[in-house]
Amino acid sequence: MTRAPVIRTWLIRTGTAAAGGVAMWASFPPRNLWFFGVVSLGLLYAALAVDRPGVRMGTWCGFVWGAAFWLPLLPWIGVYVGPLPWVALSIVLALYLALFGAIATLTMRLGVAPLWFALCLVTVEWARSSFPFGGFPWGATAFGQVDSPLTSVAALGGVPGLSFVVALTGAGVAAVVILAITRPQAMRMRLSGAVAALLVGPIAAAAMWPSVHAANTPADRPGSTLTVAAIQGNVPRLGLDFNSQRRAVLDNHVAETLRLADAIRAGTQPRPDVVLWPENASDIDPLDNSDAAEEITAASRAVGAPILVGTLIDNADGRPTNTVLVWDGANGPIGRYDKHIVQPFGEYLPWRSFFRHFSSYADKAGNFRAGTGSTALTVPVTGTDGSVRVGVSTCWEVAFDRSARSAVDAGAQFLYVPTNNATFGRTQMTYQQLAMSQIRAVEHGRAVAVAATSGISAIVAPDGHVTSRTEFFAPGTLVSTIPLHVNRTPATRAGAIPQAVLVALTVIGFLVALVRRIKLGEHVRAETSRDEPLTTAVSTGSSGEQT
Repeated sequence: MTRAPVIRTWLIRTGTAAAGGVAMWASFPPRNLWFFGVVSLGLLYAALAVDRPGVRMGTWCGFVWGAAFWLPLLPWIGVYVGPLPWVALSIVLALYLALFGAIATLTMRLGVAPLWFALCLVTVEWARSSFPFGGFPWGATAFGQVDSPLTSVAALGGVPGLSFVVALTGAGVAAVVILAITRPQAMRMRLSGAVAALLVGPIAAAAMWPSVHAANTPADRPGSTLTVAAIQGNVPRLGLDFNSQRRAVLDNHVAETLRLADAIRAGTQPRPDVVLWPENASDIDPLDNSDAAEEITAASRAVGAPILVGTLIDNADGRPTNTVLVWDGANGPIGRYDKHIVQPFGEYLPWRSFFRHFSSYADKAGNFRAGTGSTALTVPVTGTDGSVRVGVSTCWEVAFDRSARSAVDAGAQFLYVPTNNATFGRTQMTYQQLAMSQIRAVEHGRAVAVAATSGISAIVAPDGHVTSRTEFFAPGTLVSTIPLHVNRTPATRAGAIPQAVLVALTVIGFLVALVRRIKLGEHVRAETSRDEPLTTAVSTGSSGEQT
């Protein structure tokens, strides 16, 4: 091949991969164009499948797709710390897609290429969500499928299962299109089978969409509901100096709760069974500060319900915990959850001496201690057998499969996501995080209450749709009656097993493809070495004759 066609082919593959990455970004909130997720993976499949590119080209296409996706998805990371952390993280995450391109290009040669493509994608998403520093599960394919007819798959196979189905659908569509263009004669014979294989999954998912939603919407037992109030007190100003505003933030949440108490007395709002405050609602430790304790107690008594208070606790070892306290007006703190999955580069800084060379904000990272114990809290309420089990996934934790799953396994009847997004401004970050809560609702068949300091707070039904929400940077209160559930979806019961199976299949397929490649290389070298003596002999004989 001459140089010009090689360059043209490289440009086409690169452009296709880049377009795919941008399309995946478009599938995520606040755009919510979920079908672009399918289109995106179809384009990436085409870049890796047409004319069977080499592993190096596959690696490059994966990296380009990743950069085109992550760079526009994550600019909120650099809102207050500058572009370097945003760009650096995006490039690191793009390297995972480079790995995907390498293993997918090789493994897809085993046949049934769309299947191996989807398996490789789920496996690389697992790796990215696990390593290093606990992983970065943000941006999983499934989180871009809010409002998609495929979303019900999350109730069967969790987030990995939904990502797999989206990837398989996109790759399957692309495979049919490629076959129709490149092999029209074969297409006539294989069209019916290919289309049937392609559409069975999506049609089945779309068909069960109403039934899954209907099954998740009513409570497990008649009358098994709870009235919750999510409080958004707002913050005085934006930025990384959030902690310097902590007294004003506490006062804001107390004031908003007292306004709810006034509305209850006026008969314009029902009395909630439990009040939900966001993460960092009281960064003055109420266990160590009597003024804060008195304010929270007064608010709980006024509204006539316990308050779940997001706070920071100063522990005896000198390391704080990001904590939710169950605060009862009559008895004070009666329950506690310490955030289990603390956020690297925010709540703690790994390799601090190394990373401080790259950003002056490195030393602003905390030194938080991870919590242990149950991820579900028992909250006393009137009715509902005297108490309710509330699953807690604090902010960053909602991105991790194990957080909500462990809460439901511990008996959580609904999920509560306290979050503080004030440090990220008016960005798409909040919408992306809300989408995760929506997918978790479907995955576990639970209502989800999101309480944010500055927005967006929301109530999410078990079918994933948002029933009410607040706006950015304005105080607000959401009062809603939600269903309580004790039954577990197939995804909850299966836990990490589906993901483990998909990853194991990928590893096996990759090893088989690698062995085949090595054997092929040995065969080619053997054939070449057998030809060399004959070539040498012919050459020598010819020379002798000439002599």
